[in-house]
Amino acid sequence: MPTSKPNERNPKRRGPEVSGPLERGRACFERQQWNDAFEALSAADQSTPLGVEDLHRLAWSAGLTARDEEMLATQERLYHAHLEVGEGLPAARAAFWLGFRLFARGEAGRAGGWLGRAQRLVERDGRDCVEQGYLLLPVGQRHLSAGELREAYDAAARAAEFGDRFGEADLAAFARNLQGRALLSEGRLDRGLALLDEAMVAATSGELSPIVTGIIYCSAIASCQRVYALDRAREWTAALTSWCEAHPQLGMFTGHCLVHRAEIMQLSGSWPEAVEEARRAVERCVRAIEREAAGRAHYQQAEIHRLRGEFAAAEAAYRNASRSGIEPQPGLALLRLAQGDRDAAASAIRRVVGATSDRLQRTRFLPAHVEIMLAVGDLEEARAASMELDETASTFNTEVLTAIAGHARGAVQLAEGNSRAVLDPVRRAFGTWQQIGAPYLAARLRVLLGRACVALGDVEGARLELEEAREVFERLGARPDLAAIEAIGASLDGHYKGKTPLGRHGLTQRELQVLRLIASGKTNKAIARELLLSEKTVDRHVSNIFTKVNVSSRAAATAFAYEHELI
Repeated sequence: MPTSKPNERNPKRRGPEVSGPLERGRACFERQQWNDAFEALSAADQSTPLGVEDLHRLAWSAGLTARDEEMLATQERLYHAHLEVGEGLPAARAAFWLGFRLFARGEAGRAGGWLGRAQRLVERDGRDCVEQGYLLLPVGQRHLSAGELREAYDAAARAAEFGDRFGEADLAAFARNLQGRALLSEGRLDRGLALLDEAMVAATSGELSPIVTGIIYCSAIASCQRVYALDRAREWTAALTSWCEAHPQLGMFTGHCLVHRAEIMQLSGSWPEAVEEARRAVERCVRAIEREAAGRAHYQQAEIHRLRGEFAAAEAAYRNASRSGIEPQPGLALLRLAQGDRDAAASAIRRVVGATSDRLQRTRFLPAHVEIMLAVGDLEEARAASMELDETASTFNTEVLTAIAGHARGAVQLAEGNSRAVLDPVRRAFGTWQQIGAPYLAARLRVLLGRACVALGDVEGARLELEEAREVFERLGARPDLAAIEAIGASLDGHYKGKTPLGRHGLTQRELQVLRLIASGKTNKAIARELLLSEKTVDRHVSNIFTKVNVSSRAAATAFAYEHELI
């Protein structure tokens, strides 16, 4: 752990000009120019072996520029250098970071050896010390990985106490992040997210060392995504992006940052940008320790290719994700369904659901399970998956999980012939996705509402929902969804023909609806609220109406509506 921390608020601050490599390396480290610091300190080390303070700088310059092997070798030198002068606790700190990094790399044997050395040094010293708190972190992490949530929380709480007592901001923030993750896994979202937020405040305000700042960012974002706290995930991803951009010589966390950005961009409907960010993430994540992040980036590319109907590209990307150790489901099963291979889709989704026990992890697969089971006609299995989603949403009590469960329940109820029961939960789920800013997911719910309207004989209502969905799918390039709308439209006795203008006035059904509300005196904001649209969408509809009927004001549009008996 760095014992001194550069100025986070002004990482590009310039100091006095220095000439020698050692002085230059120290100055660059202070300015958080870690690549330059590594090169200068390495050059200085070749002529005269570095002392402990400069070994410390060299180790973290290597680590923050993604030079893992150099970082581990230098930390080991630092460990021995402290021991040679009888500094047991600083040696224990170096041993801790060796063990912690090796643990993250999946080298459990070497990690355990170094953590054991650190523990012996702390016990030999016999005093209360901050290193005791650091050594509780891997204990808590092991409990968390084993599902021993209370034990994980208790270990992290004790670590936080050490951090507070010794004024060690890195330890306190790290421990509270771990406490929060344990509570999230227990379903105690409010308290868990509050602890994550507390740790994130320390990270964003520059109170922590760079290595712990990056760890806190990535861990918090992943945890928020796991419990579907998507607003927070988006907020912290933006903060992580700003932090990475402010440190152009940072190498350790940039690949993970790009993956998080790609995931948020896909959710927000920026699909071309999401594919590009995922491609950049794959290029960055070349080390063995980054295989998982690379796999997630491949999976992200595959999902967008699938949704666009680019099936060959999707298949290749799913296979790349699998090679990186990432489960390519449920996307690959949904690809098989889109390709018409229902048996393969059903077998794949049943296999992955059957092999997954973690409740939140199952939530990743269950919506696809419902969709595929309905496609193959297994209503009972679809109903069971939908009920499980309801139970999980009730346990964790988040709007997003409730929306996911509502979508699944509505699809099952429609298949059961209970079309009227579809409307309320699906409209509430639609409102959640619209508020979050997830246009594709909101449009899919409009299609489900349109199908329910068809079943209820409400042709005009079906037209309205399908037109809005079509507009989103066209903008995103979601060709399979557009084809599905065409199929539904064929059932409307020829009344719904894509976006063909209806009547001599040339207005679509949605535009007619907006025009009638304009004539009633409603503002665009009020219209957006009543129709569950964004104000920007209503603005576009109003502009189209004015163009089509050749008017320039709301009063003239109202007059046109009365003149042509549209009200």
